Amino acid sequence: MTDQSLRGSATMGAIPALQILHRFVRGLSRFALYISGVGLIVMTAAVFWQVVGRYVLNDSPSWTEPFSLLLMSWFILLGAAVGVREGDHLGFEIGLHYASPAVRRLMELTTHVLITAFGAAMAYYGWDLAMETWSAKMAGIDLPQGVDYLPLAGGGALITLFSFERLLQDLVKPLVPPVPLGAEHSTD
Repeated sequence: MTDQSLRGSATMGAIPALQILHRFVRGLSRFALYISGVGLIVMTAAVFWQVVGRYVLNDSPSWTEPFSLLLMSWFILLGAAVGVREGDHLGFEIGLHYASPAVRRLMELTTHVLITAFGAAMAYYGWDLAMETWSAKMAGIDLPQGVDYLPLAGGGALITLFSFERLLQDLVKPLVPPVPLGAEHSTD
């Protein structure tokens, strides 16, 4: 699905603030996805270096495992946030498919509210964990232990923002479009 088909450009043009938010969030989403991809590549290189150090040099570097896990936390949570923005999160599609347009709209709005609340809680408690453990050092790498929880705060903040943007877009839409039936259910 394209960004345009998910949001409906006609309703966005009516409210300039939503259009500005949409552009900002779209750019932030692309940036998060790019950073996530770079993190995956860097993590792969670190794991490769771990294997070379262990089996070729017979001197396993201590920093590669915690560094790789930290990168993995970032790219998973950034990717999950982008998935929320694109509507690729888990859902009850069969329920949406057979619900009336009014019930479908209520279900989608409720989903956005719940995901926004979940993301906000994840950001809040992730930040709280990071601050509570900041004074300790991570094993194997000279970073504060709190750095391990920053991906929760960052990913949660993005999930909150991305879901809130979708909620606003759905609130200004006049009606939820019908879910298309497959070819086997066509009336033609």
